[in-house]
Amino acid sequence: MDQATGSAQDARSLPVCYRHPDRESGVRCTRCERPICPQCMVSASVGFQCPDCVRGGSGQDGPAPGAARPRTVAGGAVTADPRLVTKLLIGVNLALFLVQLSLGDRFTNRLELIGQSYTPYLTGVQGIAEGQYYRLLTAMFLHGGYVHILFNMLSLWWIGGPLEAALGRARYLALYAVSGLAGSALSYLIAAPNQPSLGASGAIFGLFGATAVLMRRLNYDMRPVIALLVINLIFTFGMNGIAWEAHIGGLVAGVLTGYAMVHAPRRRRALVQYGTCALVLAVVVVLTLVRTAQLG
Repeated sequence: MDQATGSAQDARSLPVCYRHPDRESGVRCTRCERPICPQCMVSASVGFQCPDCVRGGSGQDGPAPGAARPRTVAGGAVTADPRLVTKLLIGVNLALFLVQLSLGDRFTNRLELIGQSYTPYLTGVQGIAEGQYYRLLTAMFLHGGYVHILFNMLSLWWIGGPLEAALGRARYLALYAVSGLAGSALSYLIAAPNQPSLGASGAIFGLFGATAVLMRRLNYDMRPVIALLVINLIFTFGMNGIAWEAHIGGLVAGVLTGYAMVHAPRRRRALVQYGTCALVLAVVVVLTLVRTAQLG
């Protein structure tokens, strides 16, 4: 009895997170030295910092003079809201979906991905081959129904939020854009020219690929993300009406760009990261020009 009581007292004497008193922690902020739990840990160049110190708060004694601003694993700036870009992307997708519901096909048909099609009720011949290159981008923000946008936005929130926190806003947005555009370019190259497609799936598959690379880099258990990716690929090739070209194009671009994001040497980090994005965009341009020349 006495031994059990002593153990309980020892447990209660362990430090707890200053923001979550119900959570024990053996890690302290490297600037203010307050205990922080895993949810409150912000990776810094050395150790971890608490959210208050990251935001420039006073903590106990204030930020250490001349302390370097904490960075993400990819070198991005740590922010107070690490999911802001993800929230904005979801907001844009939802807003455009409401416009689609309001205006119908006369709006969607002008922005969805299509190589070349004759539509006399619109403008005659239309499509990317006719110079409407903006469709490579706008198709990434349109959806074909409630189920389509629901699954894409849930995936974006679950996968995108943690990835944004790990990469930083600018790098995360660049990854999302090049993955989506790569998916659109591969769809344009391979799919029938009069086959329309739309959706954020290409960009989201890019986030899947980058997440797998990041988890490998951090030595995390790869099984959950691999299982989720396999399930999505089964749906991609096992169901009709899914633009598998966009999924594969986005996935490949995401893996390549994600690898550059998390493995770039520190001294040339920005050059390697954004240089890789530029190379992926160059491939997108080449594929687009090749297909346009084929369609005459």
